[in-house]
Amino acid sequence: MAEAIRLGRMTDTMEEGFVAEINVKVGDTVKVGDAVADIETDKATLPLESYYNGTILHIAVKKGDTLPLNSLVAIVGKPGEDFSALLSDAGASAPKKEEKTDAPSQQAAESKTPAQQATTAASVQQPSATAPTVTPEDGRVKASPLAKAIAKEKGIDLAKVSGSGEEGRIVKKDLENVSATPAVAAPAASVYTGQESYTDTKVSQMRKSIAKRLTQSKNDNPHFYLSVDVNMDKAVALRTELNNLLPAKVSFNDFVIKAVALSLRQHPAVNSSWLGDTIRRYSHIHIGMAVAVDEGLLVPVIKFANNKSISDIAAEAKAWGEKAKSKKLLPADMEGSTFTISNLGMFGIEEFTAIINEPNACILAVGAIRQTPIVVNGEIKVGNMMKLTLSSDHRAVDGAVGAKFMQTLKQMLEEPMRIFI
Repeated sequence: MAEAIRLGRMTDTMEEGFVAEINVKVGDTVKVGDAVADIETDKATLPLESYYNGTILHIAVKKGDTLPLNSLVAIVGKPGEDFSALLSDAGASAPKKEEKTDAPSQQAAESKTPAQQATTAASVQQPSATAPTVTPEDGRVKASPLAKAIAKEKGIDLAKVSGSGEEGRIVKKDLENVSATPAVAAPAASVYTGQESYTDTKVSQMRKSIAKRLTQSKNDNPHFYLSVDVNMDKAVALRTELNNLLPAKVSFNDFVIKAVALSLRQHPAVNSSWLGDTIRRYSHIHIGMAVAVDEGLLVPVIKFANNKSISDIAAEAKAWGEKAKSKKLLPADMEGSTFTISNLGMFGIEEFTAIINEPNACILAVGAIRQTPIVVNGEIKVGNMMKLTLSSDHRAVDGAVGAKFMQTLKQMLEEPMRIFI
């Protein structure tokens, strides 16, 4: 009697299979356990085995097909045998999610006479987890590739399984009712419980505007980055002296602002904007000073910074910071920058890269001053080092131009008395 080979569930999460290869053709002789096709599942490509001995009478699929579970793949029987009933059943059948194997359909089994069912039961033994396996003289266990894969996944010892295939070969159906080999239980892990929760915060218009501008800048401007280490030993000493003399306290950021302004005067190509058809180089120097607020970053502008004293810069920077945090900045206060500085050193950040604040061509990221071993005149000593990173729009500023600017800025900060000359 002709029998149907159907696509069963080959992994525990499989819902359909992709026909990667067909290994037989009509007229081929197959035995139980022979691979009729290779099926790509959600986990691996596995062989679909024949459950029957006989001749391939019909192949219902082709390479590249995607099949739902229980799909007819092939029909096995005796040469010349009528299998039209199986084809009709294949057209009416639907996948059954609860079906776990590629065993013959229930309808085909029920259609057998009692004598045929008895013959089938006699020719195909039920799997046994305890009966000994017929093992060849070399001690190796015979099993089909699919059976080996299932045994490995489920932890089944094939040496304890009886095979129903040719010469005792273990096939997939021999493992259907076999439990995994007991293993030594692992110690129980500690269980931690808690409650999952989150808070959605409505995005403010300021945050939306900042996000839009930063995204546009990052996407449109071809950024490149240049970093230098600056020895701030002399700047630390000079700042201490100035704060003992000046009424307004001077911060390291004030030193950076003044040094940047003077360096831009020597390298005007960095003090520029990309305008599409033209590159605008500014003669005036307006430094944007990024200030962190709850909604993000605001950038008030210190105008004509190169012409102001360091004490004037200190007083103005402090005033801008207070206005930004109290939300009293006006739009005009944040317009007209030609270069921007972002300093996260006060938060302990040693190094970072900043996104260009359009329409500026460059922005300087300032890290924390950290004490670190350095070599001076062949001797190791502790130095106060600060990392500076320049982000540049490569359309307006070339690498060598940015590098020369950073070289001048480094010299200016390492010899801070030049700021006052």
